[in-house]
Amino acid sequence: MERQLKFSTDISGRLRTYVYRLIDPRNGETFYVGKGKNNRVFAHIRAEADLEGDELNNKIERIRAIRVAGFKVGHVIHRHGMSEKTALEVEAALLDAYPGLTNVARGIGSRERGAKHAKEILEQYGADPAVFKHRALLINVSRSATREVSLYEATRYAWKINTNRAEGAEVVLAIVHGVIRGAFVEVRWLPAVPKHFPGRPPVSDRWGFEGCEAPLDITQLYVGKRVPDKYRTQYPIRYTW
Repeated sequence: MERQLKFSTDISGRLRTYVYRLIDPRNGETFYVGKGKNNRVFAHIRAEADLEGDELNNKIERIRAIRVAGFKVGHVIHRHGMSEKTALEVEAALLDAYPGLTNVARGIGSRERGAKHAKEILEQYGADPAVFKHRALLINVSRSATREVSLYEATRYAWKINTNRAEGAEVVLAIVHGVIRGAFVEVRWLPAVPKHFPGRPPVSDRWGFEGCEAPLDITQLYVGKRVPDKYRTQYPIRYTW
């Protein structure tokens, strides 16, 4: 049976740290990318047998659907024999390469060094660095989010944030791949619930804001400028003061 798949101690030693993909045999689609050692690659199908109800996530539901349809998940060791550091980079590259994955988290360095069009590379590294003349709150927004809603909607909802500090910002700047794409002022932070944000799903312990586009003089100062290296981070929120 599939859940009995297992690498021996000798094989595990030879593999060291590896990056793997889970394949849906019904359509050949990669639906999960991961990094691990020993028998980590097989842990997902074992977890599927034990989880129920609210514990299920998209990955486990996909594995269960494959099993119910009478198929077995495909396990591909994409690259092995790596150090932990190298494996993290390979995993991140694959996470960028396969759309529609069931992974919850993105790979290390995805915001700053992830997949980009050549035009975006030119904009990111060719743009002049911003010089902050205001207390600016920087919010990293994913490119995919801006395809579904406006930049304002993608920027304002929903964040784990220290509202006492955030309310000290004079401007909120939307960052997409290291470049400032929007500026918002007169910001008021509110709990991320439908009462304040109709039509948006509630998110516990998160906040969103109401505001408006910054006036032209502020927009010209920042929009289209590159975020200086000292303010780059893997975290979605950064303060300049």
